[in-house]
Amino acid sequence: MELVEFSGLIRESGIVGAGGAGFPTYAKIDQRTETIVLNCAECEPLLKLHRQLLEVHAHEIMEALDMVADVVGAKEVIIGVKGEYKDTVRALKECIGEFPKMKIKLLDSVYPMGDEVVLIYEATGKVVRPGGLPVESGVAVFNVETMYNLYRAVKENHPVTDKVVSVVGEVEHPVSVRVPIGCKIEDVVALAGEITTKDPVFLIGGPMMGFIGNGDMAVTKTTNAILVLPKDHQIIHRKQANASIELKRAASSCCQCETCTALCPRHALGHPIEPHLFMRAAANHDFSNANVFLNTFYCCSCGVCEMYACPQGLSPRSLITEYKNGLRAAGIKAPTDPKVESVKPSREYRKVPEGRMEARLGLSKYNLPAPLQDTVVKMSHVVEKMGQHIGAPAVPMVSVGDMVQVGDMIGKPNAGLSTAVHASIAGKVVLVTKDEVTIQRV
Repeated sequence: MELVEFSGLIRESGIVGAGGAGFPTYAKIDQRTETIVLNCAECEPLLKLHRQLLEVHAHEIMEALDMVADVVGAKEVIIGVKGEYKDTVRALKECIGEFPKMKIKLLDSVYPMGDEVVLIYEATGKVVRPGGLPVESGVAVFNVETMYNLYRAVKENHPVTDKVVSVVGEVEHPVSVRVPIGCKIEDVVALAGEITTKDPVFLIGGPMMGFIGNGDMAVTKTTNAILVLPKDHQIIHRKQANASIELKRAASSCCQCETCTALCPRHALGHPIEPHLFMRAAANHDFSNANVFLNTFYCCSCGVCEMYACPQGLSPRSLITEYKNGLRAAGIKAPTDPKVESVKPSREYRKVPEGRMEARLGLSKYNLPAPLQDTVVKMSHVVEKMGQHIGAPAVPMVSVGDMVQVGDMIGKPNAGLSTAVHASIAGKVVLVTKDEVTIQRV
């Protein structure tokens, strides 16, 4: 298949990064790509779905990687997988002999190994420039579930209609389930049995970079996990912190120990992000050096600084995000020529072990098996968002009263960077707005 046809099929199938911001996959099909990297690092603690999918569907996912490599003319494919995922590694080794371009890179169990820039360095030794795209370094990174979705689109003519979600934490039976896109968060949590805490809070996406959601929210193409925690858990308190109060705490407590910067994974790769300097400047209202604030654009929001590094329990990541959003709202963009340093020699000794981080965050007891249920669970109705990805939202193309089948396109790609949205259940369209389509099973 030629590149244009291949990209078009991916766009029409609604394939986006199945996690993170949901970057449309067709935009990554680029002939500048020399190396393809598969991300099986489970960036967030407690997540299970990527290793599980890769174990069960190793051949299909490797076949999808091989297809992409052939289309773009890539020289090699590197499967980045943590060495502790022994069953997944075994499944890969059983198939890899069929794919001469592929090799397995065993990764350390450290956080945030799943960060795209960190993974690229670990897998290839290349450093992506601050604010740059991986393809500038000849690399394309794909999520495990994204590649499985690509396989289904090309080989089975099956667009993206469902999502694998890990449900962990204060639940009776932690599980990874395949559910229709657009179903309610509370209905997904119910698949894990009884909630085992009195006042549960749903953390969507993971403990480090996730956000507090509610049961009425809809599962999207990027929903990887639902972590159920007690409302008095330290992580929930952190997520609910008030920026104004946190700034005052920084002014009174930040001792400039520099631990936040020392453990920052992007700083270790030479990127110009130094959280301790930002904390000093923000807390003291010192705007004499604009670069301290402009460099917040290079923060990846991994949360190591505030969730693990800071001995005072301050919130560098949250405050950096606040300032970064303020700069964007004011129309200010990241510098085009940031100062870049070489990779820090100390980097190897400043990685954050996942086990230690889980213990420090009070998560160790939740690190339990969450078996994969790989058959789509039936749901009575779904609310499918038109904007489930970076770029322009899809445009609804159905009307109230229309009958749809699973896989029917209900939102066509918009102009520019955009992908399609498809019906995740068969039923009747009962509500259409420019932002979402609601389908009721009949």
